[in-house]
Amino acid sequence: MLDRATAEDFAARWIASWNSRDLAQILRLYTEDFVFSSPLIVAIAGEPSGILIGKDAVGAYWRKALARRPDLTFRLESVRWGIQSIVINYSSDDGHGASEWFQLGPGGLIERSSAHYGV
Repeated sequence: MLDRATAEDFAARWIASWNSRDLAQILRLYTEDFVFSSPLIVAIAGEPSGILIGKDAVGAYWRKALARRPDLTFRLESVRWGIQSIVINYSSDDGHGASEWFQLGPGGLIERSSAHYGV
């Protein structure tokens, strides 16, 4: 079971990885076959289901997304944790808010995640 310190450490590492803009560093947080869902996948990756599986597919999508937003930075707002999952609430440099749910597996790597966006 997760605790507050573990969840906060995870959230800080996740935000720092994204703010580094280093795709290899970001992908190290995930299992090889992780599943990612996001409404933005439809527009950016052209996948109508909004779901991608594995580091190759998601890495290609994130590479495109990062290229579209060269100054993208995230600011952590809050963290919530459960048994084997974490929800991070954050905002981007353009002021848009987001929440992302993560299911963690052995070794604390992300097995599934789902992004949720707001105005």
